[in-house]
Amino acid sequence: MRDPGAHGTTAHGPGAQEPAAGGSGPDGQYQRQALIEAALRIIERDGAAGITHRTVAHEAQLPTTAATSAFESPDALLTAALTSAMELETERLRQLTAAPAAGSGAAGGRGDKRRMLARLTAGAPADRGLLLAEFELSLLAARRPELRGHTRRWSEALADFARLHTQDPMRVRLFTRAYEGLRLQALLADVPPTAEEFEAMLWELLPDEG
Repeated sequence: MRDPGAHGTTAHGPGAQEPAAGGSGPDGQYQRQALIEAALRIIERDGAAGITHRTVAHEAQLPTTAATSAFESPDALLTAALTSAMELETERLRQLTAAPAAGSGAAGGRGDKRRMLARLTAGAPADRGLLLAEFELSLLAARRPELRGHTRRWSEALADFARLHTQDPMRVRLFTRAYEGLRLQALLADVPPTAEEFEAMLWELLPDEG
């Protein structure tokens, strides 16, 4: 689920001022964000193994010292990129859940939030970097428990969305697990499902309760 213009990179030339240690100050924060966006592009293209201080700085059109100053290790840079992608998507889902629903009554059902989520989900494969980063984080969190707070917040946001349509705990769990499978299969498909196809699947997972 994503916004196509969510992480466009703003370039700096090699002679740009380097950020203070830890990326403090406005310039440091700006460059830190540019490095994270560059890391997401590398993850999309080369996978997590492609992340080094040098490769990310080059992708961001920054000096390598900008990356080493902002992130103490390539692992810290990778983790920052992966968690930022997950937190961004979690916040978008929470905003969707909290937003007023479009349409009402039986005729308005297809204008509700299942349709809104379906449209967002259908757009996700167009920006593979964010989606791949989320799955990379899930794999990393399987080995590193300290990262599971990010994946847990995402799962909780999915459960909150499901509870808009059902109070059945089993159906909520089914939705949170199945939705992740739908997104992964969309990444693997030669032709990802359309918004209408996603919507039909969401209605199967979250039907109106009588």
